[in-house]
Amino acid sequence: MCASSSPKREFLRGGQNGSACLLRCVIVEFRCPESFRIRPTRPVAQDPPEFISASLDAGDEQNGRSETDPRPALPDVCEQIITSIPESHRGQRRLRYLAEQTAKLSPKRERALRDHVNQFVRRTLELDASDMDLGGRACDGNVWYRVDGEKRREDEFGAYDPLETDILVLNLLNEQQTQQLLEAGATDFSYRLEDVTGEDGRPRRFRATAYSDYDHAALNMRAITDEVFALEDLGFHEKIQQGMMFRHVRDGLTLITGVTGSGKSTTLDAIIDANNEDFPGHVVVIAQPVEYMHKPKQCIVRHREVGKDVATFKTGITQALRQDPDIVVIGEMRDPATIQAALEITDSGHKVFSTLHTSSAMETIDRIVAEVPPEEQQRVRHRLADVLRCVISQQLLPKIGGGRQMAKEVLWVDSSARAAIKNDNVGEVYQMMWEGGNQGQTTLEQDLYRLVRKKKIKPEHAMDYANNKKRLRRLF
Repeated sequence: MCASSSPKREFLRGGQNGSACLLRCVIVEFRCPESFRIRPTRPVAQDPPEFISASLDAGDEQNGRSETDPRPALPDVCEQIITSIPESHRGQRRLRYLAEQTAKLSPKRERALRDHVNQFVRRTLELDASDMDLGGRACDGNVWYRVDGEKRREDEFGAYDPLETDILVLNLLNEQQTQQLLEAGATDFSYRLEDVTGEDGRPRRFRATAYSDYDHAALNMRAITDEVFALEDLGFHEKIQQGMMFRHVRDGLTLITGVTGSGKSTTLDAIIDANNEDFPGHVVVIAQPVEYMHKPKQCIVRHREVGKDVATFKTGITQALRQDPDIVVIGEMRDPATIQAALEITDSGHKVFSTLHTSSAMETIDRIVAEVPPEEQQRVRHRLADVLRCVISQQLLPKIGGGRQMAKEVLWVDSSARAAIKNDNVGEVYQMMWEGGNQGQTTLEQDLYRLVRKKKIKPEHAMDYANNKKRLRRLF
């Protein structure tokens, strides 16, 4: 059976009799498994690396394309860098070489490559997608988008060689981010489209992660909302809403948890904005990267980005103690040092909000305790019980009629829950949430059942996302 695919540019290297390698760019067009044809483009001479950075910028041409190639044209400099790669460079050594060459580009050429990526980024907004993915062999040369929770490739942009996307991704990074990518395998940063403004009149922003994918550079960008939901629109019980407000509860740790893409940032921004409008104070946000930028209303709202304004989450938390904050927001408690620092600043009498990648209140408690050595776990368990105020665990499900619907589990830590945590009887917490509806508490299964009855989600989707499927079956 015949199969077709978008034309893909591949760079082949040839040479014989010890002569210098001659590089040819060929385009392979697959029509069916039985036959293919190779149509060579013009030969490309191997230029020394100095040529790339020293070339004049006037009249920067675009790469040649076949008439059937749907891709936007790449700036010529992309091909020049690729054809200058030494024969001996492979794997991470080749990626380092590409990073060195992109770092030498003139501002005009940097901008041309960035404008090429911006076409993909703008498409994220046009599709109302949450994420964009690019680069590495896993993407098969395509640009991918997550729309209504599902990944799909965008054929409109055609296919790219992994070396081409390496250059496009590396060109977005500064020196520190490039070094982190090469040494640690990933780097987080924020990105914005200067020519696209949101509802708030500011450039649209994205949370970006560049990472190594089998010796190539890959990229994920997540669209940051340009508007903040009102806290009351998220469906929390009045008691829980009050617990989130500094005016009513002036200390304690509140955790927003869930898997990646479950709306944690949306909920956190709604809480920050509600407090910003409610009392005159000082909010310090420590994140990597900073996503939504809150404007000062009644509060001073400072945004400190890890890697840009402060070296680590722990350092940012420690420094916040000397900055006279009322509320400290920690983007993510991702390691033992950050968890310990978060407990310390909460223990000092501050109101703290943070996130964790856990799917339930019980898992959240167990995860925090398990992050420290066994000999310290009892001490941390007692400390956590004393400072923890609320745990909100979220899921985003397919909504009937299209879109996504949030389902949540809510634990409000009262004296009974506090005693259960201290005594390592976390299993009792689930029953407390089940029976604590008058306090605004709910298990995920109870909330899923409520959404099914309101015809917001399908029963089969509720069952797929439930943590305790046996309990949910009983409700049905």
